[in-house]
Amino acid sequence: MNKEMILVLDFGGQYNQLIARRVRDCSVYCEVHNYDISMDEIKAKNPKGIIFTGGPNSIYENNSPKVDEEIYKLGVPVLGLCYGAQMMTHQFGGEVSTAPVSEFGKARLKIDKRDGILKDVRDDTTCWMSHVDYISKVPSGFETVAHTIDCPVAVMENREENLYAIQFHPEVNHTEEGPKILSNFILNICGCKGDWKMDSYADEQIKSIREKVKGGKVLCALSGGVDSSVSAVLLSKAIGSQLTCVFVDHGLLRKNEAEEVSRVFGPDGDYNLNFIKVDAKQRYYDKLKGIIEPEEKRKAIGEEFIRIFEEEAKKIGTVDYLVQGTIYPDVIESGLGKSAVIKSHHNVGGLPDHVDFKEIIEPLRPLFKDEVRKLGRELGLPDYLVNRQPFPGPGLGIRIIGEVTADKVKIVQEADAIFREELDKSGVVANQYFAALTNMRSVGVMGDFRTYDYAIALRAVTTTDFMTAESANLPWELLEKVTTRIVNEVEHVNRVFYDLTGKPPGTIEFE
Repeated sequence: MNKEMILVLDFGGQYNQLIARRVRDCSVYCEVHNYDISMDEIKAKNPKGIIFTGGPNSIYENNSPKVDEEIYKLGVPVLGLCYGAQMMTHQFGGEVSTAPVSEFGKARLKIDKRDGILKDVRDDTTCWMSHVDYISKVPSGFETVAHTIDCPVAVMENREENLYAIQFHPEVNHTEEGPKILSNFILNICGCKGDWKMDSYADEQIKSIREKVKGGKVLCALSGGVDSSVSAVLLSKAIGSQLTCVFVDHGLLRKNEAEEVSRVFGPDGDYNLNFIKVDAKQRYYDKLKGIIEPEEKRKAIGEEFIRIFEEEAKKIGTVDYLVQGTIYPDVIESGLGKSAVIKSHHNVGGLPDHVDFKEIIEPLRPLFKDEVRKLGRELGLPDYLVNRQPFPGPGLGIRIIGEVTADKVKIVQEADAIFREELDKSGVVANQYFAALTNMRSVGVMGDFRTYDYAIALRAVTTTDFMTAESANLPWELLEKVTTRIVNEVEHVNRVFYDLTGKPPGTIEFE
């Protein structure tokens, strides 16, 4: 893509995705890469600016991660956040020490110089700190432009060299002026124009796909979710009848979902797609028998998808390309370089080593979820598809804790359908909501008889980008009604819990 770009170098920070998302909020394209990316790769990307993330290390630890100092000679602005700020301090001859008072959580930012990266930023505003070490001596050429009561160097800058360092996290919502600080860096200091738009992205992708595929045949993995639906329609616009969409009913879908997907995209649907439905329910149940570990489960599901697509491709003829609805959070959470794997997405970290296709096409790979929705609208998809709740590729397989069986799938399907029905009727706003089946069984009593059955966990979150999320504040009356219906209508369930955990520290899905 011939776009201006901000490069985010990751040092293992928990907010790496969120930093990238905030850059995109400025309508500027952004990529996250591991900190040890080579200088040649950086130069080839030609970034307009570079951001270092935070991380769990201390700069004085053995083998603490550091960038090649040649990066400071590229002539582009560099911003270090938290650990990134401390690393920059160390590399320029300043000092980092263990803070007399560690800061975790909210702090009041006192501005000493309201200019540069702090231009038009309000004084005495809330920022979000998370550090044990702090900058105790500013390097030569830098000046302190903001502090807190316990952190003498909250923000420092070297205008001459275009280097900036921030001890707190401007990317999180708790930092009130965070968007202003980041936009000052991205738009004012780096000089980005903010031309990252979905209309141009669609045109570029259609052109790129046509050039790549030429007259070849393409198979699209269509689940009916937002990502795969947008991918299918984008590919259809690009190559028309050269595309075949394969929908795998793996027996891990929500109640009635297989029928709904077939109705929308099948022969009588609105999109005139070459559509194939594969009933693989028993095949997946057999594959998952005895598997309880989440990563192993995800990878087993991902491999089976690929094998089915390979089989269907052979029936069609020579198919060179497989299309997946992979999006950028999938890529980041599945691990970047030496960064931690949060969870292997079935279409990234869950792929088998050998895939019998010439190439996998992932037209949404650079996009976040809300950007995918914008692209869907640009392509003319109706709101009921574009706004559909995210549903993981491994389906209910990762909403069932422990081993997956047909009986467990039936339980969670019924409980989930009740929860979604009642929440939809209530008018309460949540961005994603579902029921999961825990692996806990407990004693209960129904009709004067002892029961020993499963507990259902309900999950509802509010979020804009699915990088961070908060539990939805559901009315107590709604939770009571859902609980009563589930324990009365769903066999083998005698308890219902509501999950109040945000993201982080949790993920939206259970596995």
